[in-house]
Amino acid sequence: MAVVALRLAGPLQAWGSGSRFVRRGTETAPTKSGVVGLVAAARGVRRVDPLEELLSLRFGVRMDQPGRLLRDFQTAQRPEKARDGTVTWKRLPLSHRYYISDAVFLAVLEGDRTLVEGIDSAVRSPAFPLYLGRRSCPPAGPVALGVFDLDLDAALSELPWLASTRTQSRHRNRTVRLETVRDAAAEGTGAETLRDEPVSFDPNRRKHAWRSISRDVVEIPNPHGVHDPTGEHDPMASLGG
Repeated sequence: MAVVALRLAGPLQAWGSGSRFVRRGTETAPTKSGVVGLVAAARGVRRVDPLEELLSLRFGVRMDQPGRLLRDFQTAQRPEKARDGTVTWKRLPLSHRYYISDAVFLAVLEGDRTLVEGIDSAVRSPAFPLYLGRRSCPPAGPVALGVFDLDLDAALSELPWLASTRTQSRHRNRTVRLETVRDAAAEGTGAETLRDEPVSFDPNRRKHAWRSISRDVVEIPNPHGVHDPTGEHDPMASLGG
C-alpha cells in the first residue's frame, strides 16, 4: 500500500454532502465524494462511467488552514412568453451558497501503489479541469504532492504543514495541532456517519452511500516556531548574557 497526497487550496472551496433546493451548504473539510470526483476528472472518467477502481481507496484529510465560512446569495430570473408574444421575467427564489475561503487542506488517498501512482500522474496533467467542490472554485497552485510509502494515518501525521507562510508565522510554537477527518478503520466503529461514499456520479442516478468517519488531532512541526510550549518559561532568556 501507498498514499497519494493532494494540496487543496484556493480562494474559495465548497464541499457539500447534503445540499438541496435553495440552500447549498459546505462541510468544514473536503468530502470523499468531492475528492474522488476531482481524481475522476483528472483521469478522464466521465460522470456516467463506473467508479469501481476508485471506491477501494481509503480517504483522510487534514485541516492545515481551516479558513473562514463565507455565505453568498444569488438571484435569478426566468423568461416567460405570453400568448401575445410578450416576454415577462419571473423572479426565482433567492438561493444561499456557502463556501470556505482562504483554506488549505491536505487530502490523502491510500490504495494499491500502481493506482495511486496513476492518480498522481493524472492530477499533474488532468484530462478535465479540476475544481474544489464546485466549478466556481478552481485550485490555487499545483494540487499533486507526490506518492509516499506510508499508510493513511502516518501520512496525516508526518507530511509537512501546508498552511501559508503568513499563517505559520502567526503560530509561535514549534508544533501545531491540526484536526483530521478520515475513514474509520475497518475493525473499529466510526464516531460519525456521513452520506459521502460515492457510488455513481451519473446525473440520472446519482448515488452516495453512508461511510463511517473518525476525527482526531495530530501534532505537526512548525518550521517558523520559536517557542517550545512543553518547556519551562524563562523570563530572563531574552536578555542573553
